[in-house]
Amino acid sequence: MIEKYEKIIGEDELYGLVKIAEKLKDFSILHVNSTRAGGGVAEILNRMVPLMRDLGLNVDWKVIRGDSEFFRVTKSFHNSLQNGYGELPPNAFETYEKWQEINASEVPLDYDIIMIHDPQPLGLIKFKKKGKWIFRCHIDISNPYAPVWDFLKKKIENYNSMIISTPAFARDDVTTTQFIIPPSIDPLSIKNQPIPEITVKRILYKYGINTERPLVVQISRFDYAKDPIGVIKSFKLAKEHIDGLQLAFVGSPATDDPEGQEVYEKTVKEAGDDKDIHLLMLPPYSDLEINAFQTGASVVLQKSIKEGFGLTVSEAMWKRKVVIGGRTGGIPLQIIHGITGYLVDNVEGAAHYIIHTLKNQDVAQKIGENAHDHVKNNFLITRHMREYMSVMLYVTGRNSIEEMKSPALQ
Repeated sequence: MIEKYEKIIGEDELYGLVKIAEKLKDFSILHVNSTRAGGGVAEILNRMVPLMRDLGLNVDWKVIRGDSEFFRVTKSFHNSLQNGYGELPPNAFETYEKWQEINASEVPLDYDIIMIHDPQPLGLIKFKKKGKWIFRCHIDISNPYAPVWDFLKKKIENYNSMIISTPAFARDDVTTTQFIIPPSIDPLSIKNQPIPEITVKRILYKYGINTERPLVVQISRFDYAKDPIGVIKSFKLAKEHIDGLQLAFVGSPATDDPEGQEVYEKTVKEAGDDKDIHLLMLPPYSDLEINAFQTGASVVLQKSIKEGFGLTVSEAMWKRKVVIGGRTGGIPLQIIHGITGYLVDNVEGAAHYIIHTLKNQDVAQKIGENAHDHVKNNFLITRHMREYMSVMLYVTGRNSIEEMKSPALQ
């Protein structure tokens, strides 16, 4: 399976992956997160774990469980870390600790290397049995709500290292060694492989899209951070200047996000009776459908007001689409304004660049090519795996930070 990537990344890069994996083959490795489907973390692990096994690594993936109260608490943590203010449920910290203890009794924690993804399972470190622990933080923690951050920071201090997605998220108030590793997409997944035009048209037609008219697409959860209301307002402004413009906001449910239904209902209200706005809730693993919407889009939005990274940005850029993204979190890593897409700060800016893109197709084509190359050079899963394995070698003492800079030469 891993050999298939050689045609994209080249033989030298593939050789480097194999060589660095050889150094980890005698370790047991465990990834832990809070959902098996929905959101970027689950999507990456669904692709990365099989690839790591194909490299010969002994890798497992476990998902913690919790009741609705636990996930209300962790969602409130998530929001308060990203927004800088907090509205926590009663007894939030006690609920969080209770489920850490329950999960610690069910999840085997005797691996040589354990990578904990995001705050939901972060507290498992209290029940550490052996090995080296890495905290992989996928969200924006640059301006956290102090009570929640102080609670979690004490746990982070017990980890051997911490990984964040962009320099903007780095913390100077933790002593744990921090590494910057952006997330990635898998170019060979069903979601990102080229698909026939007839397949694109068939799927869009199935969901009521007129394939002869321009289409704006945003792929994301129904989450306040993704600004679905702002997406609709931007679309309505742009529609005044583009005849026949349609919008597809395509989301899917996630088991660890109890706010999704509430946000969806508010989005429906904002859309009103506009027949050109399509609000779709697809089931998990609708990868071919997502691919069709991104491929068939005339322009793609990711109008987030808070974002950890935004995998959907790289996915659409890989398909040579112009992406208009919110200037937040990891999106500016992907979008270089005016070169690989457009960054915006408000509804009016998003509407402006929708119109600009649709009326300047020669510019859009050039930006689409730049976007594809930028993703190829920086945001593919092979680079992501190499950097994860490098951190694993570091925490186990088999590589220094200096050696990590040239893993292919080790």
